[in-house]
Formats: sequence, C-alpha cells, structure tokens
Amino acid sequence: MSRCSEYQAKAKQRIPNLTQLLSKNPTRFGEGVWPTYYSKAKGAYIWDLDGHKYLDMSIAGIGACVLGYADEDVDDAVCAAVRQGVASSLNCPEEVELADLLCELHPWAEQARFARSGGEAMAVAVRIARTYTGKGVVLFCGYHGWQDWYLAANLSDESALDGHLMKGLPPAGVPRSLCHSAYPFRYNDIEGFDALVAEHQDNLAAIVTEPVRNFTPDPAFLARLRDVATRLDVPLVVDEISAGLRFTTGGAHLCYDGFIPDIAVFSKALANGYAMSAIIGTQKVMSAASDTFISSTNWTERIGPVAAIATLKKHQRLNLGSHLVRIGTRVQDGWLELGRKHGLPVTVSGMKPMGHFSFGEDHLVKRAFFIQLMLERGILASTDFYAMGAHTPDHVEEYLSACDEVFGIIAETGDIRGQLKGQPCLSGFQRLT
Repeated sequence: MSRCSEYQAKAKQRIPNLTQLLSKNPTRFGEGVWPTYYSKAKGAYIWDLDGHKYLDMSIAGIGACVLGYADEDVDDAVCAAVRQGVASSLNCPEEVELADLLCELHPWAEQARFARSGGEAMAVAVRIARTYTGKGVVLFCGYHGWQDWYLAANLSDESALDGHLMKGLPPAGVPRSLCHSAYPFRYNDIEGFDALVAEHQDNLAAIVTEPVRNFTPDPAFLARLRDVATRLDVPLVVDEISAGLRFTTGGAHLCYDGFIPDIAVFSKALANGYAMSAIIGTQKVMSAASDTFISSTNWTERIGPVAAIATLKKHQRLNLGSHLVRIGTRVQDGWLELGRKHGLPVTVSGMKPMGHFSFGEDHLVKRAFFIQLMLERGILASTDFYAMGAHTPDHVEEYLSACDEVFGIIAETGDIRGQLKGQPCLSGFQRLT
C-alpha cells in the first residue's frame, strides 16, 4: 500500500469527511487514484508522499497560490517575520500597512478589518451589514462559504443553493430560527432580484454577490444591484474570495466601470497560501463594526499580513493579472480545440484564470478516467484549471499535449467505467461513510 493510501485510510478513521476542505476531498477526483497528500510543493510542481513529482495543472491550492507554490519573495518575508516573533501582547504594525495598501488599491474603500479565512470573513461582512442596517434578511448570489447565515437559505428549500456552485449542501445544525433570513438570486437575473427586493425590502440587511464567476456580468445587472443598495441604504457586499487578484491587483470589481461596493471581502489569493482574509469598506458602513463584537486572537498574528503585503506588491509589480488571463485563455481554447478534434462534446465555462470543462454525458466517470490518465503522464489535473504565476507557456503546451493524447483515448474507449483504477468522481456534497 502506498503512503498516500495509508494516510487516507487513517484519515477516514480520525477525520470526519476525511479532509478539512470539501474541494480537496479525493472522492471529487476519483478515490483510489488521486494522491491526496503532498510532501513538497514548489513553483508549479507537487511531490506526493510516495515521491512522485507532478506538474500541477489543477486547482492551485484551491486558488490560494496565485503566484505559485512556495514563492521565495513571500516566504522570505514570512521567515523574517517568524524570526521576529509572530505573536505578542502588542499588535503587529503590518496590519496597518496592509489596511493602507488595500485602500490604496481600492480608492473607494476607507477602512479594513482582518480575519484568516474566507468563510469567516464573509460572516464578518454580513455581521457588519446587519449591524449597520439593524435588519436581518440577506439577498445573495453565488457561493459564500459554510457559515450559518449562508446555509440558512437551504432551511426552507434544500435545493435553494443548487445553482450557486455546489449542490446538496445540507443545513443540518443550522438553527431553524434562521429560516427565511437568506435568499438566493441568480446572476444577471434582474427580474428575479427585483422580486426578492420587493418582498423583503423592509427587513433587508445586505445584498451579497460575487463580481464574476461562471458568467460574464451584465452591466445592467451590476448597476441594478448598486442602485437598489443605494436607494435602500443597504450595504452592497462583493465577495472577491475567488475572483480577487485574478484579473488585476485587487478586486475583479475594479474591472467593471461604476460598480463600487460598500464592502469587499478577500482571501484565497490574498497571501499566496498563507492564512489571511480582509474585509474592506467605506467608513460609513465599516464603522458599524465598532457596535458589535467581532474579535479573535489568531486574527492578530503577524504571518498573514506580512504574506499579504508581499503577495500584493509582487502581484502588482509583475502585472500578474494579465499573465493569469493569458494562461487561462490558452487552456480554455485548448480544451475546446481538442474536444472538436476528438469528437467529444466538451463545454467550457468559468472566468479565464479559473476555468473548467465538462465532457457532457457520463461526465463524472470520464472525469475520473481523465484524471487517472493524466496522472500516468506526470500531470496533476482535473477538469478545473486555476492559473498561477508559476505557470509558463511551456507548462501549458505540455499539459495540452497530454490532454490531446488523453482526449483521444477517452473518445476511443467504450467501457470507460471498466478502465477505472479507482472510483468515479462524486459531485456536490457527499457524506463519507
């Protein structure tokens, strides 16, 4: 048995649902084949516990490692901070420097609060918005994490979140008293959004959206969100956890003229894999944080702010957003070209730096076979690709050359399920037993 398999067997006994993050669960990549655990990561490469080296053309630490793995500039800054002490009875000055930098990058913003993960940062943003308005209902679009405020949407209808990235998220453990406190609307659906506003405007606390995900934003849709938020004096919260730093140094909302939020939330790419998140906003709205209790010991440690400052400065110096879009565009174009070449009904969606494709019918079985065949060629890949600064044009061509071979095999294989060495991929939330 491989070391990766040994650790996975132990994890099933010790860790409910096997991993801390659903998106890294091996069942999503073909359990029994996906290596699951790493010993080293550097640049665009990963080594598993058994010493196998892979070019990582998959999910880039779920989008966290925007520069690439173990970036030396960021790591050097962190190591220097570690030697000076990462925690003390006083506050680190870097949090002030980071607040200044984020507000400089987003001229509409005037204040910042910090946390260490995206989900908790979104909970902070919603708490601030509810404090500011003194109201309770949140209207949202997109995926925003695991906290009660979000999963409450599934208390009255367990399929409410199905169109928001992930199906089957159960609200078990969320108090029934939160029922009817959060309602989803569809991206670019102005009519549906207006209907929800008309129904809940008397108790509306916040409007929450991602700036972009699988669809290009309709300027009229973004304008309507802003107009309604202004008219009702309700905070417009933009979740930049996934989209932030993919197109420019800062939020993706900066790419859309006139779309100015009251709060924006960052995590993932903000510190290139180190735990860090930020909630920035106007002084008018953010000052409400002083009227409620939002506090945590580990939000004051030094590593996160130091890593974020180093990441943002390097990202800006390299104009990295342009590189990520360029790399991602080539990959998505390659998927479509190879699908046509091999007669596979490949469809592509997602923003250019964070794209994914589908094989259509029997996608989850074909996805597992694709992953299996790419691993045999030394490439860690799924049907998602998140671009990193460490990815080069040569990496992309190596990857697409392997895709060419693998797409051909998939097209020619009759009984794909019979060729799997592991299990078909699972989709959405599945409880592990």
